Order: sequence, then C-alpha cells, then structure tokens
Amino acid sequence: MTISFDFEALSERERYKLMIGTIIPRPIALVTTVDEHGRINAAPFSFFNCLSADPPILALGVENNPDMSFKDTGHNIRMTEVFTVNIVSFSIAEAMHVCGSKYPRGVDELKEAGLTAVAGQKVASPWIAEAPAAFECRRHVTLELGKSRQIIMGEIVYAHYRDGVVDPEGLRVDPRQVDAIARLGGDTCSTIRDRFEMLTPKL
Repeated sequence: MTISFDFEALSERERYKLMIGTIIPRPIALVTTVDEHGRINAAPFSFFNCLSADPPILALGVENNPDMSFKDTGHNIRMTEVFTVNIVSFSIAEAMHVCGSKYPRGVDELKEAGLTAVAGQKVASPWIAEAPAAFECRRHVTLELGKSRQIIMGEIVYAHYRDGVVDPEGLRVDPRQVDAIARLGGDTCSTIRDRFEMLTPKL
C-alpha cells in the first residue's frame, strides 16, 4: 500500500515535516557572519549543500522571520556580501546547538557557545577554530523564494582544514577526521560513522 500526499493541498508546516523527515541526512552548516558594525553572528543551517566546483558554489536556505524581516544571517550577508560555512563535527555538536538559540541581535553566539573565532583570510566573517573545515565565501547570487526563504549561493574563495583532516598532496579528505553530523527529522541528528564502499561501475 502507498500513502500519497498532494503537496498543493498541504500547509507549509505539513510540507516541511514531510520534506525534512524524508530528505536525509542533511549536512549542517554553522554559518558565521558579521553585521555592518562588525559584530559576529553564528547560526546553523541544514538546508545546505554544494552545487558546483567550477565555479565553487555552495548554497544555504535561509528562512526569514515570521514577519518576513531578515534573520541575522540573511541581513548580514545582504549588508557585507560575505559569509563563512563551518562544518559541524560531533565534537562541536552541542556548541552548534547553543548557536541555534534565539539570541537578541548583536549577541556573539560563538562566545556563548565557547567557540573560537579566527579572522578570515579573504572575507570579513571569521571561521571557527574548532571546526574540522571552513569555507570563506562571497555571495554569488540570492534567490527569493516567495516571502519565507532565501537561497543564498556563495562562491568559496578560501578554505581552512584542521590538521589531519586533508592530505595536502592528494587533497583527499578523511571523513573519519571530519566526523560530520547531519540533521534528520525533528530534533534527531546522526553521525556518518557507518560507511561502505560502492565502486563506480564501468561499462
């Protein structure tokens, strides 16, 4: 038996629940930005992935506030044109969760979470020293999806890796050292510690 849904007949919340429970696992970007006054903001996003290597583009799905005003991340990227995506490992999962709390504008979530901000090499937004990898990005294009959400595409201009995560010669990234976590449905997260190999078939 199949259970089917007409998405055009569902509410936004109903569509959201089905999508986030099914499109899994979703990587988590802990995004650091600065506002026009130089104040740091950090917020996690699981509507996130890479889209292209030439140019090197990644994308964030950034939700607006209920009154359709921009949240801090969307506002800051609009004002500064830059952001940094920090990959969330299991070791900083709890700190990421702290950053996701709804603080007043201007509060430095990294300080609240006990994480270390390091000045960006090419962009104004900092990267997080405790993250296994971080990508400094310049805004490439923003797509407005109705009133509720923006898709912000960023071009990666610089990358940072913790020692031992990447082979500097072959550029092979060790997933065990990244130890990334992912979002599932609701409050459930997962690790990527169970892995198997599937070789690409050759015709």
